[in-house]
Amino acid sequence: MKWLLVPVTGRSRSLRMMGKPRCGLPLAQVLVVHLLLTLASSSELTFELPDNAKQCFYEDIVIGTKCTLEFQVVTGGHYDVDCRLEDPDGTVLYKEMKKQYDSFTFTAAKNGTFKFCFSNEFSTFTHKTVYFDFQVGEDPPLFPNENRVTALTQMESACVSIHEALKSVIDYQTHFRLREAQGRSRAEDLNTRVAFWSIGEAIILLVVSISQVVLLRSFFSDRKTTTTRVGS
Repeated sequence: MKWLLVPVTGRSRSLRMMGKPRCGLPLAQVLVVHLLLTLASSSELTFELPDNAKQCFYEDIVIGTKCTLEFQVVTGGHYDVDCRLEDPDGTVLYKEMKKQYDSFTFTAAKNGTFKFCFSNEFSTFTHKTVYFDFQVGEDPPLFPNENRVTALTQMESACVSIHEALKSVIDYQTHFRLREAQGRSRAEDLNTRVAFWSIGEAIILLVVSISQVVLLRSFFSDRKTTTTRVGS
């Protein structure tokens, strides 16, 4: 079952069975579906990374499991961050410096706790907002007999198609929300810079105008001279 902490998407991608099953499946098949759904997990999180800081996350992975780490810097500075992924023995599997976004897929070669870290230690003044999606394992089949030789019923095929389409919709929503958040951050930053630059130009223009007026008045000012006669 997928567990997500996603302020960006706002909804979970997990399949949840609410109430009593109405599809006519036996209880044993329902339990098999529930067990299969626990084989894959996906963690999504959007967090703030302060300047000159480092944040690490840990995930227990079984050998032979295919995993994918995807991240993107949403706001802050030049929209870049350092990323590092290590296996349980400390061997570096992935390391990139000052990346705006990237995706890395690997297969776990051993059991244990894998660690991936995001670092903003190279930045002295700017904090970042980072989004990542760490997928562990592949999505299990929606029905127990989906990968078997037996053909699916029309209703089961429709359910599988709808399920895949909804997963694509959620992925697209997440992608476009990230783009919208990044674009809004850039626009607000540009608007702030333009506002300060405009205020600075207005102040400079005012000072120059006053200086010119004072200078011109000094040119045309009436200077009176006095003559003193010295008697013999």
